[in-house]
Parts: sequence; structure tokens; C-alpha cells
Amino acid sequence: MKSFLDGYHTFLRWSITALMGLMIIPVFLQVLSRFLGIIPRYIWTEEVARFCFVWIIMIGSMIAVRDSSHFDVDLIPRPKRFRSQGILQLIRHIAMLALAGIFLCYGIDFAKFGFAQNSEMSGINMLSIYICFPLAGLSWILFLGEKIYQDIRVIRGDPDPKLRL
Repeated sequence: MKSFLDGYHTFLRWSITALMGLMIIPVFLQVLSRFLGIIPRYIWTEEVARFCFVWIIMIGSMIAVRDSSHFDVDLIPRPKRFRSQGILQLIRHIAMLALAGIFLCYGIDFAKFGFAQNSEMSGINMLSIYICFPLAGLSWILFLGEKIYQDIRVIRGDPDPKLRL
């Protein structure tokens, strides 16, 4: 399972890089259309750039859950004992899992709603944008499953140094 998650994580990293590169094209066309009179104003370029941006944000959130690079808010002092840190991490990951479940369940309904719609300017089916929300929820669940497994090992006292927080 770890090799699958590693491969999926690598795929996400390449995807976000490709989307960043792809987003440059419509933004560049939009800038040219504003400053040069020869090129007509392309309305669809703004929409495509916005859709790329939504995907970049959601893929970035998937990567952040796997890397634990999202921001943390410390509501209580950080425990000194390793086992207590594991319990605190487990609570945080379970709360994130609940949010991931909400994204997955309601995101599926949102994606079904988008299936029946097309963008007015670019003609893109809105499912291609709305599907990123349940996909993010599913990805978070997969990555949090790995994190929760590690948290349980920490709580049980596994001395593996790779599990350090």
C-alpha cells in the first residue's frame, strides 16, 4: 500500500507542476489581449486559468496532507512525551478524516450537479472542475489512513525513528 501511495503522491506532484505550466498559457494570452490591439480579447482564457487554479489548490491540499505541510494551529501546549504526541496527532488526523468524509460525500453530489452543466464561455463540462472536490476527499482519506496507522504505532510504542513527529 505504501508503494501505491508513494506513486500516487509522485503523480500528484507531477500533475501540479504540469498545471502550473499549463496555466501560464491562458494567462499569457490574456495579458497579450489587454496590451496589444491585434489579438482579440479571449474571455475563455480567464475561465481556463481559474479552472487550472482550482485544480492546483485542491492537488496542493492533497500533497500537503501527505507531506504534513499544511498549517497547524496549537490549541494546547505540545506534549513532551512521545506517546502523548502520538495521541494528539491521532485526534487531529481523525478530525481531518471527518472533514475528508464531508468533502467526499458532498463532493460526489456536487460533481453530479456539475455533470449536467457546461461552462458558458469555454464550453468545458463543469464535472471536470467539480470532480476535484470528491477526489481531494478520497485522497485525503487514503493519506490519512497511512497517518493514522503511523499514529497508532507511535501510541503503542514502536521505536521506529521514521515515525517521529
